[in-house]
Amino acid sequence: MAVLQFISSGLPKVLCPTTIHCDHLIEAQTGGEKDMQRAKDINKEVYNFLATACAKYNIGFWKPGSGIIHQIILENYAHPGLLLIGTDSHTPNGGGLGGLCIGVGGADAVDVMANMPWEVIGVRLLGQLNEWSSPKDVILALAGILTVQGGTGAIIEYFGPGVESISCTGMGTICNMGAEIGATTSIFPYNSRMSEFLKATNREDVAILADKYKDSLLTADKDARYDRVISINLSELEPHINGPFTPDRVHLIDQLGEEAVKNGWPTEISVGLIGSCTNSSYEDMTRAASIAQQAIDKGIKAKCEFIVTPGSEQIRATIERDGVAEKLRAIGGVILANACGPCIGQWDRKDVKKNEKNTIICSYNRNFPGRNDGNPYTHAFVTSPELVTAMVLAADLRFNPLTDSLTAAD
Repeated sequence: MAVLQFISSGLPKVLCPTTIHCDHLIEAQTGGEKDMQRAKDINKEVYNFLATACAKYNIGFWKPGSGIIHQIILENYAHPGLLLIGTDSHTPNGGGLGGLCIGVGGADAVDVMANMPWEVIGVRLLGQLNEWSSPKDVILALAGILTVQGGTGAIIEYFGPGVESISCTGMGTICNMGAEIGATTSIFPYNSRMSEFLKATNREDVAILADKYKDSLLTADKDARYDRVISINLSELEPHINGPFTPDRVHLIDQLGEEAVKNGWPTEISVGLIGSCTNSSYEDMTRAASIAQQAIDKGIKAKCEFIVTPGSEQIRATIERDGVAEKLRAIGGVILANACGPCIGQWDRKDVKKNEKNTIICSYNRNFPGRNDGNPYTHAFVTSPELVTAMVLAADLRFNPLTDSLTAAD
């Protein structure tokens, strides 16, 4: 089928080295020679077609009896550093010689034969994050540009001078939510912030090796070209709160209250939640705690339920050690187990009735109807952990922490 699909492409020959192996249509009955001849007689038309097509389209042809494809690959093609795809689940056999060998379906193989790589969308980051803006705002802004389907079939590659202003966990947040715009994957170039993180997590040997190959293997070529380029100026980036019901419904924070009233969304926030794989790092927790400390100084506590989920036992232990957890608890935060929890719907919610219209605000990634609590009438908004923390102090979507002040508990 892959050959037929390639022929329909209209290309005169394959654009990536390709071979075909006839090892599946030989039935064991009596012995090698007789079984082989029987297979050739029964499958004569198939073999003739494949041999002719291979000759015409510059495809290597391994005739019946040549051997099993994976052994032939190991003996003739596999080598350290090879990237190879094959239309069989045991293609990874080539990994025994240091190759990255991946089994795929026929249609995916045709894409490779036709030299059709993934589309690459380049996101140029300029300036640097400041004040309330966070890495989460980068991906929320990009979601508004591309929508939840705009990255489908593409790799998102971030580059530009603004990259160095983002921490490693911040870059992780941005890449993590590439899933919400449909991207195949997302990547940042290796840089000093990654090196710092590796060393901080006791992987200095990895950092040393990565530093050695930074310019040759771990960053984009200087003349790299992209299918599309999107520029985001971090210095001009404003805090975002996206939702409800989809992460690509963009609102700048100074617009949200008005939009909520206009659309009839509940403005009272019932629950604020920080955590998830997107925003549960130590940095995320400390940024939230910095807001909590300001509230503590004024004697202010959260006016709604406030839930905190650390991303790992290491993060939990560290925020306990450094007093971060204490600050979050001081304003009413409840710290859950280190797990996905409410982000994936593992939330036995008791504060609202089934199908009751309500609003929650979180630092999660997905806010589709019913996603967090099974209630399709829950209006979920996604933003950064620090903004969630600020918003629970007022428990109202009309509150703008950039311009409004809370000076006392009442």
